[in-house]
Amino acid sequence: MRQSSITLVAVLALFLPALAQTPRPRAREAGIKIGILPTGRMNAITDVPGVLVGHTTIIRGENIRTGVTAVLPHSGNLFREKVPAAIFVGNGFGKLMGSTQVAELGEIETPILLTSTLAVPRVGDFLIDYMLALPGNESVQSINPVVAETNDGFLNDIRSRPVTRDDVVAAIRGAKTDNTDEGSIGAGTGTVAFGFKGGIGTASRKLPASLGGYTVGVLVQTNFGGVLSIDGVPVGIELGKYYLKDAVANNTSADGSIIIVIATDAPLDARQLNRLAARAMAGLARTGSSMTNGSGDYAIAFSTAESNRIKPLEKGQFVRKSEVVANDAVSPLFQATIEATEEAIINSLFRATTVKGRDGRTVEALPIEKTLEIMRRRNR
Repeated sequence: MRQSSITLVAVLALFLPALAQTPRPRAREAGIKIGILPTGRMNAITDVPGVLVGHTTIIRGENIRTGVTAVLPHSGNLFREKVPAAIFVGNGFGKLMGSTQVAELGEIETPILLTSTLAVPRVGDFLIDYMLALPGNESVQSINPVVAETNDGFLNDIRSRPVTRDDVVAAIRGAKTDNTDEGSIGAGTGTVAFGFKGGIGTASRKLPASLGGYTVGVLVQTNFGGVLSIDGVPVGIELGKYYLKDAVANNTSADGSIIIVIATDAPLDARQLNRLAARAMAGLARTGSSMTNGSGDYAIAFSTAESNRIKPLEKGQFVRKSEVVANDAVSPLFQATIEATEEAIINSLFRATTVKGRDGRTVEALPIEKTLEIMRRRNR
């Protein structure tokens, strides 16, 4: 299993065989092609120029299964070169730190960190430490850390809150522009999706030159439920594991959360990015999510376009210039977002491995061969 930054503390020999499993294929590698648009080179959020991703995976003893995932819009000082951004709330059962300032100002000034629910305050604190220590930030007195979460308490001793400052810094400093790591890693180490092992997934779409040539990349942290559908095929029903099975008895809970991070090099402002983020919910719906009362469903979108970076104004300046894609031209970006979100979620399931964690609980990985047989029967 390839990981950009890994913390494995006191791993018991019992769990070593699981960690050494042969990497599972991505959905597209297994023959499942979702959507109509072409992917980027790596089919990952890091296809968007300048975007970096890093993970810290924390596996400790029998009960700790958690981590941190960092998404950086660019490698510079984000406080000095902010990016336009928006956050769309599908269902607000969550603790997304920093969301109100993003909504108010339409910009992000720190890396976006994903982690476990009860770790959010600590991770936010460590992210502030990291930002304050950057050269050029010596006089900064306000930082708006963006930290999102899903609840990994089924497999992880969530109350112990084991994430440390070193874990956060390792995820940020270990972030790379060619990172396509997925599955039971980083913030997805202890998550569950559709009753199977969830995790980190990513995908991208590249628009043809005639539609602007822009790239849209998506990264997800999946920890939610519903009735799993892959490219329109009701796989969850076929596998006999889905929300409200038999109406009440023995049903799989659909509570949980998903964080969807969307990056694009298209020059979009915060208003347009909010529209883009809203379309991620259509991709989420395609996978069969029930978006239940206890599910936090969030999409965070940002633009990396150099022309739209928000830099300090020179003395005496009051006007900031930027370029934006015309409203009439954004629909292909919406389609790209929907497709990349759907595929990223499915990739998180395909790449995740079976994990045994808290109190001896085990969550099995999606059975790929059975899934592919179901897909073949439906001519997919």
